[in-house]
Amino acid sequence: GEGAVAVGMSLTRSLELTCHICFVPCRSLNMDFENQDKEKDNSSTTGSFNGNSTNNSIQTIDSTQALFLPIGASVSLLVMFFFFDSVQVVFTICTAVLATIAFAFLLLPMCQYLTRPCSPQNKISFGCCGRFTAAELLSFSLSVMLVLIWVLTGHWLLMDALAMGLCVAMIAFVRLPSLKVSCLLLSGLLIYDVFWVFFSAYIFNSNVMVKVATQPADNPLDVLSRKLHLGPNVGRDVPRLSLPGKLVFPSSTGSHFSMLGIGDIVMPGLLLCFVLRYDNYKKQANSDSCSAPGPGNISGRMQKVSYFHCTLIGYFVGLLTATVASRIHRAAQPALLYLVPFTLLPLLTMAYLKGDLRRMWSEPFHSKSSSSRFLEV
Repeated sequence: GEGAVAVGMSLTRSLELTCHICFVPCRSLNMDFENQDKEKDNSSTTGSFNGNSTNNSIQTIDSTQALFLPIGASVSLLVMFFFFDSVQVVFTICTAVLATIAFAFLLLPMCQYLTRPCSPQNKISFGCCGRFTAAELLSFSLSVMLVLIWVLTGHWLLMDALAMGLCVAMIAFVRLPSLKVSCLLLSGLLIYDVFWVFFSAYIFNSNVMVKVATQPADNPLDVLSRKLHLGPNVGRDVPRLSLPGKLVFPSSTGSHFSMLGIGDIVMPGLLLCFVLRYDNYKKQANSDSCSAPGPGNISGRMQKVSYFHCTLIGYFVGLLTATVASRIHRAAQPALLYLVPFTLLPLLTMAYLKGDLRRMWSEPFHSKSSSSRFLEV
């Protein structure tokens, strides 16, 4: 999809902040389990880096999943293309539920901070629904309120907020274990993005990606009103909904919107989280071993440049290039066509120059020492 120049830097900064804080909510959600299982937590070491995390909610993508993810995405895209009228209401409701949970997850740390001085952290029982703290109830209530306002108004700002909640939740709960899996995943999605944007029109007589991304769905309130025959003035004035699978940015004149799919944020974001974890791992390993940081032919200034900032700059340059290309060609552009080369190629080059390429390619967080602890992101 198209990226917006004015928000390119803010999106890049958001990725940086997301990568730094995405593990904090995960830790908060599992605070009670960690207090109950202190011995297990104290015995955990670098296993959290090679995928053996104590948090079972985090999904680590392996090579097979990375290869088949573009195929699954293609099947989902075709289902939405051919059967959108049949599944749009179900898809809208499922998307609203997922956005509610994701945004509640995003608001949880703030709600914990706000409720800590005035309420105990004891959980409130709701019978078969489970037990929840006041902060969890507050974050969920705010998230439900936001989704309801979005359903009633269909405003693009609320849709963007829900989309960012989905992005943060996906980045927080999905992990790339190695550079090999990262290359497989991003390369496959690059082919997927290019095919469905540039070549699908030759087969299906329509740009499948653009049509699915821009097609609005019926409002569930309108559908419910028509099914229950509530009258022409009840639930009929609600707008059709553009689903939060993308970020939209209005032009300066307000005549059209530019779009950026959440996959164009999440997939590079997973790569950024991976290199940030490796930066922290390498920093801790070097401090423990008191050894030189890299080969002698690499300058000290090069060694000080982190993989994270190198990849982050590449993401911004790729987003800017995608925006310029969309303006020049006046057509939708597959953002991953620019984001993947501008993030992976500088990362691979720097890893080769620093002598870390072989280590990062497979099992980058395996350590012979079992006594050291590293920061998990």
